[in-house]
Amino acid sequence: MSSALAVDVDARTGYCATTKSFVSLRPPPPLPLPPADVPLTFPAYALSLLPSPLPAHPALLDAATGEAVSYPAFLSQARALAAALRSRALAPLGGGDVAFVLAPPRLDVPVLYFALLAVGAVVSPANPALTSGEVSRLVALSGASVAFAVSSTAAKLPAGLPVVLLDSPRFRSLLHSDEDPAPLDTGTVRQSDTATIQYSSGTTGRVKAVALPHRSFIAQAAGFHARRAESRKVNERTLMGAPMFHSMGFFFALNGLAQGQTTVVMTGAATRAGLRGVLEAAQRWEVTEIMAAPPVVLGMTKDRCRMTSLARVICGGAPLPGSVAEQFRRRFPHVDLCMGYGSTEAGGISLMIDRDECSRVGSTGRISHNVEAKIVDIVTGEPLPVGRKGELCVRGPSIMTGYVGDDEANAAAFDSEGWLKTGDLCYIDQDGYLFVVDRLKELIKYKAYQVAPAELELVLHSLPEIVDAAVMPYPHEEAGEIPMALVVRQPGSKVTEAQVMEHVAKQVAPYKKVRKVVFVDSIPKSPAGKILRRQLSDYMQPCHVSRL
Repeated sequence: MSSALAVDVDARTGYCATTKSFVSLRPPPPLPLPPADVPLTFPAYALSLLPSPLPAHPALLDAATGEAVSYPAFLSQARALAAALRSRALAPLGGGDVAFVLAPPRLDVPVLYFALLAVGAVVSPANPALTSGEVSRLVALSGASVAFAVSSTAAKLPAGLPVVLLDSPRFRSLLHSDEDPAPLDTGTVRQSDTATIQYSSGTTGRVKAVALPHRSFIAQAAGFHARRAESRKVNERTLMGAPMFHSMGFFFALNGLAQGQTTVVMTGAATRAGLRGVLEAAQRWEVTEIMAAPPVVLGMTKDRCRMTSLARVICGGAPLPGSVAEQFRRRFPHVDLCMGYGSTEAGGISLMIDRDECSRVGSTGRISHNVEAKIVDIVTGEPLPVGRKGELCVRGPSIMTGYVGDDEANAAAFDSEGWLKTGDLCYIDQDGYLFVVDRLKELIKYKAYQVAPAELELVLHSLPEIVDAAVMPYPHEEAGEIPMALVVRQPGSKVTEAQVMEHVAKQVAPYKKVRKVVFVDSIPKSPAGKILRRQLSDYMQPCHVSRL
């Protein structure tokens, strides 16, 4: 920020009267961001943050088996994979090519991410629970030229796409090669080059491919490095409660390594055990921090678990009801419940960082390092001051470069000055805390997963018994929201709720399933035929919800 503008920034709120925007009030980081024009990959930047000698504790720990990967072993494996990728001995992959990753949580997935990023390939991770049809669409969206999968997921990939199996003997042998590995970074990849393509429904509609540059992850890791510089413990262990294909899990899998922590990975039986597996892993491995979605926080309030080592829970992915936050604080008074807010498109926007901030129930913390925010009137588009509700727009190095191959969506997502519209109704209070009031966008957040109503509506319309349909969120204590379908049946049709839900379940991933159906006479629509979604709430009524 220039000195001329600094005098116009309110030290309490972060509001700049000159630009009519909000800036971060976080102290300047000990290490400034590298100049944007310096060639640099995220792995190279991450290595620059690590101490010398390398940490003695593990880089990665398998929650189910106890298998550990040391920092020297992690770097050795990443360098061996990078060398194989550069020589194309492992896969037909060059710089800028997209590598689609369809794998469950494994210790070698972060190694794969680092190696791919180091050689300039684009990592595109996806949920292994997706159907073959959904996977094919994502592969087409990303333009992937090769896929990395495991034996149980490979059959979902489109025919003709080259596949490398992570559970094959050849891949395993590469990780433990005795050859002298090459450096991770050759200095030819720019920070502005795309590092990853992740998937989001944006503000509306079907899934979109989000392109994020290396600089996005560099900027976010720099902010965490600044936060931890003052409070770093000898051995912090973070339990990865978020899947590594998810935007939150993807970043924290990389960031934990950059910060020199031990990342405890939920694999195999630990993952299948659900909430119980998370809590048992947290206790067994004496974790100090858990990355969690709201359902995990809710589960912790109802469980008799003892968390003597736990100091912090970072909660994000979906809103957490204030009542649940209060219950958690009563149940775990020694644990900081740090709410965070961000998106696939924008990265981390705000986060609570200490006990005082965590006491602000309902807030998501203050604006993070390297983020500039603006609240705009949803009707006029004019910037709003402190305490006024409007759409949150953000700008900074962590923001996506855009949706791949979708000029129309990009035009709708950014304004003429490069501000990204989040689609969320927010305000910033007199102490600089961000509050997310409501969503202007139409997404449903089921256990932190994004579910696009438009996608499910297309599936519903494919059932001949249905004349019209609309999908809306329905509140649910455990999941946050569940997809509820409003359905207009064909005259004389006797199609049941169970049949409708079964039809959808066969065509989508489990987290997208319709879990409640209400039969109605008509769907409210505008003269142009657009569903009037705000009127759909009139159909909400307490009733039985299918089992999650």
